[in-house]
Amino acid sequence: MRPSRVYHRCRVSLILSSTGEFMRQKSRLGNVVLLATCAVATIVLLPGTARAEGNLTLYCSPQIEWCQLLIAAFTKATGIKVAMTRKSSGETFAQIKAEANNPKGDVWWGGTGDPHLQAAEEGLTLEYRSPRLGELQEWATSQAKASGYRTVGIYAGALGFGYNTELVAKKKLPEPKCWKDLARPEFKGEVQVADPNSSGTSYTMLATMVQLLGEAEAFEYLKKLHRNVNQYTKSGSAPIKAAAQGETAVGIVFMHDAVTMAVRGAPIKTIAPCEGTGYEVGSMSIIKGARNLESAKKFYDWALTATAQGLGAKAEAYQVPSNKGAVTPPQAPKLGEIKLIDYDFVKFGSSAERKRLLEKWGKEVKSLPQ
Repeated sequence: MRPSRVYHRCRVSLILSSTGEFMRQKSRLGNVVLLATCAVATIVLLPGTARAEGNLTLYCSPQIEWCQLLIAAFTKATGIKVAMTRKSSGETFAQIKAEANNPKGDVWWGGTGDPHLQAAEEGLTLEYRSPRLGELQEWATSQAKASGYRTVGIYAGALGFGYNTELVAKKKLPEPKCWKDLARPEFKGEVQVADPNSSGTSYTMLATMVQLLGEAEAFEYLKKLHRNVNQYTKSGSAPIKAAAQGETAVGIVFMHDAVTMAVRGAPIKTIAPCEGTGYEVGSMSIIKGARNLESAKKFYDWALTATAQGLGAKAEAYQVPSNKGAVTPPQAPKLGEIKLIDYDFVKFGSSAERKRLLEKWGKEVKSLPQ
């Protein structure tokens, strides 16, 4: 019950106590007790003295199972009710940008770090220095520093691909181990990847190729790969789900998404490309103009705890958590054993570079016939 309602009911009772009929039935002592009870009831239910209550609108970019588990645990811990929308990183960034003059979300949780950095650069998110920053891995706090503390790293994951072993064997395709293998003529129509305009995963791939090969060679590779792509999906994780169902031989995704399909029993083999690969720092940001700012800060701090980050494995999410005290799922790809490039998050998370690369990809790659 809210304090205003308690006060209203008490006020009505006191007004009734002034009538002659009510006075004949109640002693003076009874009225004093009534007054005391109303005062105590009002004090007990004041904000800050009761169990936390409130609302939060969460934009969530990882898989829906993780989003749902997260908000259930947060609501149980705080009493704060959460309204959640799940969209890919690129879609969420576009929505936050479109809503800039009338923000509807409070927190953006998860998804690749590049669009979070871009949102920070464009002033779409708020600076917030959580008291839990000291509990995080260096790569997570570096993300925060790079953004002026308008975002923070919550997990990490390496880019790669997964392939359906049964389908590859059935079609007598060579087992792919490197990026270059996916551009071979044998894989025509056998590769699926997301569209980098909507997917943070795919934008990470675009930026990875530019850093790994150099821009000119990277776009030549992407043109060759384009001939083998059967579909550019909206969501970054969709390609590996399609591979798990036998709809495509190969799905280019973050490796932990391929692991999820394998854990569920699909004939998926996860590959860290031989040439090297990029990685993501999944991030979290408070949206500028958040209507429920205090609830947003509470969620932000809670989501950085080891307990909250430990929920990932329960949702079959196998990213590496940013809290040093959180247990990394044993199935998670071991980042120390993967040939990772020195990914430039600041450059490729900037608005100008992202816009330039996406426009170039659209003109020089996607527009080509297949």
